[in-house]
Amino acid sequence: MPPKAHPNRRSFLKRSAAAGVSVVILRSLEEQALLAQASSPQAAPATVPSNCIVPIGTIGKVNISRLICGGNLVSGYAHSRDLLYVSPLLKAYFTDEKVLETWSRCEQRGINTILLNPADDRGLKLYQAYRAKGGRIQLLAQIGPEKGNLPAPVKIARETGAVGAFLHGNYGDRWTREGDTKSIGELLRIIKDHGMIAGVAAHELRSIQTMEKAGLTPDFYMKTLHGLNYWSTRRPEQTAEIVDNYATDNYWCIEPQKTITFMSEVGRPWIAYKVLAAGAIHPRAGFKYALENGADFLAVGMFDFQIEEDAAAFAQAYPAARNREREWFG
Repeated sequence: MPPKAHPNRRSFLKRSAAAGVSVVILRSLEEQALLAQASSPQAAPATVPSNCIVPIGTIGKVNISRLICGGNLVSGYAHSRDLLYVSPLLKAYFTDEKVLETWSRCEQRGINTILLNPADDRGLKLYQAYRAKGGRIQLLAQIGPEKGNLPAPVKIARETGAVGAFLHGNYGDRWTREGDTKSIGELLRIIKDHGMIAGVAAHELRSIQTMEKAGLTPDFYMKTLHGLNYWSTRRPEQTAEIVDNYATDNYWCIEPQKTITFMSEVGRPWIAYKVLAAGAIHPRAGFKYALENGADFLAVGMFDFQIEEDAAAFAQAYPAARNREREWFG
């Protein structure tokens, strides 16, 4: 008699869910998601068309793919909440060869722009090596300058070949809290004087509001946006207290609806980031939410094995969002 085949995980979950097991099992959110997938006929992974190419937009005079590859995974900096091992794991996974492969796969799907901090020596050298080998992906530099030496990182970004630069979100939040929009405005001027498009990132909505009130003129904003909102479970007065004491190490979008409403009146390209809430939201849901609610571009950290699926998810969400309320910029 041939050996009995071992059931795979999906078939096991299907039978377990259908049988109505009487034993109470405490399941993680991941296990619940797997069970939901197993019981849904529509949950099969989407087929990735061979011709699935991410559309291109424009910021200033620069053509930029509407899906942008984030740089935190490459640099080994992960927003992993309380998981201590994730950043070292990323560094071990993303060998030099894997980084170059990831960028190459991005280009194959029409993703023509990456985010990278020029102060990251390894990332900088890999980018230069990639370009030297014929790679064409372009760099949007994330910078965090010292106020006393604003031109220094801008000069590095330009010498690296970056097409644009933007103030890191932590700095955007901190400087506006300090009431120093003057330094932000000066940095934007310096970036533009170096022939690059200039932007500002922020996690806090009030940062963007402060910059707009000050009359700053960035070429684009970067602002967090996602619909899975942990803070929505709290009472309004608790949320208000959290906003008032908002720390820069908290990357949840705590005011998504207020962000959507305010950004609907901002006449500048908007690159939304943290749209998947550090991996807690599936791209099909996260991309749809961000695009339909006003984002013009999405910056997303991607493993090499996620690129095809992410491109397919974007290609599915983008046409459906074309008739959204906020005007498209770029």
